[in-house]
Amino acid sequence: MERTSPLPHPSTQKAASGWLNGFIGVLIFSGSLPATRVAVLEFDPLFLTVARASIAGVLALCLLLLFQEKRPSRSQLWPLAIVALGVVVGFPLLTALALQYVTSAHSIVFLGLLPLATAVFGVLRGGERPRPVFWLFSVLGSLLVVGFAVSQGLSAAPAGDILMLLAILVCGLGYAEGAKLSRTLGGWQVISWALVLALPVMMVLTLFRAPPSFSGITLPAWLSLAYVALFSMLIGFVFWYRGLAQGGIAAVGQLQLLQPFFGLALAATLLHEQVSLGMLGVTLAVILCVAGARKFSK
Repeated sequence: MERTSPLPHPSTQKAASGWLNGFIGVLIFSGSLPATRVAVLEFDPLFLTVARASIAGVLALCLLLLFQEKRPSRSQLWPLAIVALGVVVGFPLLTALALQYVTSAHSIVFLGLLPLATAVFGVLRGGERPRPVFWLFSVLGSLLVVGFAVSQGLSAAPAGDILMLLAILVCGLGYAEGAKLSRTLGGWQVISWALVLALPVMMVLTLFRAPPSFSGITLPAWLSLAYVALFSMLIGFVFWYRGLAQGGIAAVGQLQLLQPFFGLALAATLLHEQVSLGMLGVTLAVILCVAGARKFSK
């Protein structure tokens, strides 16, 4: 009799699918800062923020209507507003402003703190009590990032570093809130409804902040705007929140630790920015600290 291999357990398949979706989401997000760096060379940062949100919001509205998704309940509106303020408006605007002062390679180092920020807000929201070792890794990782910023000449462009730190904080809040909400509302629906919630204000601001003429805008700037609008603002979140829902927030969330490496590679390859050994070393050290913090978060 021919022996057949046992089929994978459904939960195993679901977890594997979650890791794959999360990995795709991280890859997409890794191109956000390099693309934003290119776009802000020719677009006003505020216009870039509201334009990318408007484009993604229109597409999200079409998706919600196409699939006839049920409207969020009243209790879900405030969490959606937090997601919108964090990942639709806050992070894109703050990073666009920061990239006027620092290179994308420099800013990517700060992304090593994003998993930690997400974990901290998850702890605050969930009322968990992490072990003392968690806070040891957290403080050490923060000191490494601050120390790197100082060594690179913090006094020369303190605004860029401060803006990046604020961007990480609001994004961490938006990720944690969105991940929690995705359990009841659905993965891609969370970012879609958040975009639609912000759409009226974003469209009005897009019209007011639009430049008098687009004749001087080059193709790389337009392609960068398209990338951050379609992929960073919508498609990436479809994979990311789906991965979180399938594989678990704590497990799949660790994939964010790979984002600085992918981002640095893109910055060096596409923008020809210099990535020093020190920058790589700090990024690796921060990633190790965040990994340790996540391990002892429960």
